[in-house]
Parts: sequence; structure tokens; C-alpha cells
Amino acid sequence: MLSYVDGCDVCQRGKAFPEMPAGKLMPNPNPNPPWMDISMDFITGLPEAQGYDAILVVCDRFTKEVHIPTMKETNSLGLACFYQDHIL
Repeated sequence: MLSYVDGCDVCQRGKAFPEMPAGKLMPNPNPNPPWMDISMDFITGLPEAQGYDAILVVCDRFTKEVHIPTMKETNSLGLACFYQDHIL
């Protein structure tokens, strides 16, 4: 009997799942001051142009984003300097 239910398409479509239904989607609150909620990401593997081969993308939810050309070999000290020079 169990193998019949496992192979029956109608039985599988009508099967109830033990999970609770998902709740209502809630939008993220809008950030009030600029540069309070940011994310950073590197885009690497680009062909070299004007001495740069990567892009640091800093995205602020309030003012949108900033693109900073950089090198793929940038370390944490270089990242801090880029942030200080271009963001602060």
C-alpha cells in the first residue's frame, strides 16, 4: 500500500505537508540617516583598465551605491583606506 501511495501522482499532489504556512511578508524599514546600513562586495576577474582589475561596490540602502576601482590583491588595510577616502 505504501509503495502505491509513493508512486501515485494524485496522492502526491494532494499530500499535506507538516510545515506551518509562511506568514505575511514584511518590508524592511527605510534607513533614516545615510550610511547607517551598508554592504560591500568585490567584483574581481575583470580585464585590467587604467591599472585596476577589480571594483569595490559599496551599497548604502539610503543613497544607493558607490563604485570604487581597485586591485584584486587589496588587503584589509587597503580596504580601510578606500573606505576612509571614498565613503567617510
